[in-house]
Amino acid sequence: MFDFLLNAISFVLVLGVLVFFHELGHYWVARRNGIVVEEFGLGYPPRAAKLFRYDGTDFTLNWLPLGGFARMKGEDASDMSPGSFNAASRAGRAATLIAGPLMNFILAVIFFAATAMLGTPASAGSPLFATVSPAAASLGLQAGDILLAVDGALWQVPVVADASLTMPAEPAPNSTPGLTIIRDGALITLPSADAAAVSAALDSSTITPALMTQVQGVAEGSPAQLAGLAPGDIVYAVDGVVVTPETTLNMLVDERRGQPLTMTVLRNGELTSIVATPRAEPPPGQGALGVNIGSINRMANMSLAPALWYGVTSTGDYALTVLSLPVLLLQGQVSPDEAQLSGPIGIAQMVGGAMSASLSGGILFPILYLSAVLSASLAIMNLLPLPALDGGRLLFILIETIRGQRVSPEREGMIHMIGFMLLLGLMLLITVRDLSSAPQVIDWARLTGQ
Repeated sequence: MFDFLLNAISFVLVLGVLVFFHELGHYWVARRNGIVVEEFGLGYPPRAAKLFRYDGTDFTLNWLPLGGFARMKGEDASDMSPGSFNAASRAGRAATLIAGPLMNFILAVIFFAATAMLGTPASAGSPLFATVSPAAASLGLQAGDILLAVDGALWQVPVVADASLTMPAEPAPNSTPGLTIIRDGALITLPSADAAAVSAALDSSTITPALMTQVQGVAEGSPAQLAGLAPGDIVYAVDGVVVTPETTLNMLVDERRGQPLTMTVLRNGELTSIVATPRAEPPPGQGALGVNIGSINRMANMSLAPALWYGVTSTGDYALTVLSLPVLLLQGQVSPDEAQLSGPIGIAQMVGGAMSASLSGGILFPILYLSAVLSASLAIMNLLPLPALDGGRLLFILIETIRGQRVSPEREGMIHMIGFMLLLGLMLLITVRDLSSAPQVIDWARLTGQ
């Protein structure tokens, strides 16, 4: 019961924010183009309450909390009187229609930027000193050393070099004093140093991430299982070659197919050597060793300016990914299950899961990130050239521009009405599928490294 209430309340709150700003975009631009907005409603009728009236517009609260609307004068009729949507210029009508999706794109940028400022997952590794500066040498560090922890606090750096990312040290799990490092395949401890001195040593030296690849699963009967590899092991080296972004685990294993190799892993703070023989011809769906590996994620932060740019690029990347889905489906790079649409039930489950993860983990990333994705999705969906959507109405304006003559408002209104009914039918089918299938679950704990 609690999960149901959390899903419902979270869904209404998130959808309410996204729809409010979408309709606010329509409302604000419509008024600037002389279009009368008769009602600005949150939720769908029947009406629950009239909140107030401002500048000729009734602001209302409605019983069905699944959306909202900005009802413009004559929007779906042949009304050509002054102040009606149909009487506005082509540019005015187009700007009014675009304003809603544009607001959702802006909101997505803001939400993505907020995740970057407050904490976003980034692949992390322990710093390996390729060269050592005088500041690092003064701490006793040498070229080839890997810094694990400072006074018991895990110290990691982003795998993807990005000067804007800040990855603070994790709280100390114990009170072990000194710098814990790996040198020549052995764990040793150097005298303690303060955080500022360690940061200066890292900033002035040449470093590359190591200990960045973690075993997440082991196939039954595979060489990895027979050798004793276990989920949670962090791979340090293969035959003495340290695993880094330049010498990946897959690369090192593929070079040794059919012959024994020695893999050194970090397990529970200790280095362990494991001998395994990668298969030359592994079964379908398994690699040579039979392990499922993944990156180690840590929460990182950005300052305002880089975060805003991150918001812009993340929104653009997501939009391009969605628009390329048909091609990816045809190429077989994405399965139909991965690309399936979600209705209100499926979205409510995802939003509820994100809210639960934010509340239990004490981080805002899950709910902010999903809100950003949903806002961008709402913008893209509304721009599709389908009747009843903003993109469908824009298509009629484009036809009018090419022909030099508009389609009659009566005929256009009828097409949009039919399109609206078809969309409702599609939504009903998706909802039935959502009810009959397993809930869509995002592993926020693994994604955020918790």
